[in-house]
Amino acid sequence: MTIAHTAKEHPELTPLTLWIMTVATGLIVANLYYNQPLLDAMANTFHVSKAKVGQVSSLTQMGYAAGMFFLAPLADMVRRKRLMLIMFIFIIASLLVTAASASINLLVWSSFVLGAASLIPQILVPMAAHLAKPEERGKKIGVIMSGLLIGILLSRTFSGVIGEYFGWRTVFYAASGIMLITWMLIWIFLPEVEPDYKGSYGSLMASLVDLVKHEPKLRVAALRGALCFACFSAFWSTIAFLLKDNFNKGSDVTGYLGLAGAAGAMAAGLMGRLSDKMDAYKLSGFTILLVILSFVLFYFSAHSFLGLVIAVIVMDMGVQATHISNQSIIFALKPEARNRINTIYMVTYFLGGTAGTFLATQLWKSYQWTGVCAIGIILSIVTLIIHFVNHPKAAPALKRT
Repeated sequence: MTIAHTAKEHPELTPLTLWIMTVATGLIVANLYYNQPLLDAMANTFHVSKAKVGQVSSLTQMGYAAGMFFLAPLADMVRRKRLMLIMFIFIIASLLVTAASASINLLVWSSFVLGAASLIPQILVPMAAHLAKPEERGKKIGVIMSGLLIGILLSRTFSGVIGEYFGWRTVFYAASGIMLITWMLIWIFLPEVEPDYKGSYGSLMASLVDLVKHEPKLRVAALRGALCFACFSAFWSTIAFLLKDNFNKGSDVTGYLGLAGAAGAMAAGLMGRLSDKMDAYKLSGFTILLVILSFVLFYFSAHSFLGLVIAVIVMDMGVQATHISNQSIIFALKPEARNRINTIYMVTYFLGGTAGTFLATQLWKSYQWTGVCAIGIILSIVTLIIHFVNHPKAAPALKRT
């Protein structure tokens, strides 16, 4: 009985399993970003302001943060595969409601449910760490993270092009079909993982508070990541407005910018390897400077498409490389609490994205692109200040003195 339980507890992470987890991560996380290139078209459909339609993107990210906070920790208490299969039901249902929405308010709230149910990537990443051999853990997690980054960026290309030629509702109908296929792949091929945590849900959630209290590196990394992602979301939630107003371009061009962003993310992935060779703190300082530079470039590229492409690459490189550097710091803190540490970090991260989307869409009403660039520059400079204020103390050097 004990041997059978151990085998069930630690199934093998085969190349096929890893491939399915990577593809599923990219396809599921894409649900969070399909709406961003389509906001202008949604505003026209429901005859609402850009600020109002911006709530669609904001509530999607807020829902994702809520799902990660209240539901992702359950992966330590219940069977992970079963939890994911249940979440798929809510994903598919909310996609269909989103596609058929007759009012902007229904669209906003179905987007919240979609975001909350799409937390599955935040179960798959710790699951890969659990299934992988210790000597291959970093490599396997890196593969899944590459799927997540590509899913985030290419989702805009997919939705932008489909939305331009077939209408924004078609995007969400197509996504529901993709999710049904993904659900079948998870059901057939993914192994089950038995829960490790033996306490109650209340004690599990209380342990999150203890981690925040006693891990200052986690607090700083989470705040740094949230502010960078706020900059990222501020840009992507308003770029469709700029392209329409200054270039008279539709959602397909917004989607093509996602390809440029993917190039930036790939460069960030290569840059992430530096975290094994140099201090993560120094690396983060450099990558935050890239985010500041990108918004300066955005400001001067309001009428230059080439300038926007270059700035997108620089921004995505900076944001994603900072994210990778943050993860190298937090996952070294407490190996036995990685799932909860990831919950704290990612909830804070996406709350930052929600704030960035809200601020940018509100500022657009009065200041248009100048306001978006200003909030990006301000937030990224604040991030750099926080980074420098929390410089690691050189205690050994002081003792020698």
